[in-house]
Amino acid sequence: MNSAWTAAKRLAATRLLAAATLGLGLGLCLGMSSAQAQTDAMLTGTLAKARSTASVTIGYRESSIPFSYLSARKEPIGYSIELCKQLVDAMGDAVHKTLAIKWVPVTSASRIDAVANGQVDLECGSTTSNLERQKRVAFSPTIFVSGTKLLVKKGSPVKTFRDLVGKTVAVTAGTTNEKAMRDLSERFKLGLNIVVSPDHAESFGLVKAGKADAFATDDVLLYGFIAEDKGANPQSDYQVVGDFLSYEPYGVMFRKGDTELEKVVNDSFQALAEDGEIERQYKRWFLRKLPSGTSIDLPMSPQMETILQTMAVKAE
Repeated sequence: MNSAWTAAKRLAATRLLAAATLGLGLGLCLGMSSAQAQTDAMLTGTLAKARSTASVTIGYRESSIPFSYLSARKEPIGYSIELCKQLVDAMGDAVHKTLAIKWVPVTSASRIDAVANGQVDLECGSTTSNLERQKRVAFSPTIFVSGTKLLVKKGSPVKTFRDLVGKTVAVTAGTTNEKAMRDLSERFKLGLNIVVSPDHAESFGLVKAGKADAFATDDVLLYGFIAEDKGANPQSDYQVVGDFLSYEPYGVMFRKGDTELEKVVNDSFQALAEDGEIERQYKRWFLRKLPSGTSIDLPMSPQMETILQTMAVKAE
């Protein structure tokens, strides 16, 4: 009897302990779920939209090599695209949900409106952050530093912008390069015939077809076109000439006034810089072979190295 009674007491105690443990576990889960629900309910702006749709819409460029362009499979690839994918992961962590990416093509002329009007949540391309644009949209920390230069055919008499008097220059609509060339033409009385194309590929095509003497845009994009052209034609006969005609710090665009997203963006880029991921992506897209088999072979500038070192420092 004593042994049976003892066994019964042990069984009852075990059941009580199990019930208590289960209750505690359920209480913790309910508490965590309640806290998460409360956090989700407090979300606003782009993060609230991402939570409700389980997605982020990214605006990409079709020919901004090697930042944001289409692969042979017609899929967005590039340096900016890879950094934005990591940003989407961080946004997913912030809203406690895995987020899918919806891709929307944008052009130089349409990209700012696409962000400001909510057509895209992030613009991941080769977009210069400047004071004029910051009146309408917000930017991530700087991910690249470039500047306007000229692409010409080898053997061209054009060596600097001063050699462009009366000549035809291709630019892309909606770019800071277009404004830079118009300002130079007026300031130095160059009398430029400026031809505006909807995208970089068409601007490059004007030089290839002999319809423009030069293509003016950010030097890194020009090197990208030359690298891709060499992939298809090893005898490619184009070169980049002249001094920098403007200063172009690139950033990822998102909607202005979205403080929650701004914090996620800034924290994410700080972590990516501290971890060395931005530098790794730089090496992948600027020093190694692109999917086309050629390389831009462009070492990181001292300015960009300093920017990354500063970005990696956590704010107090």
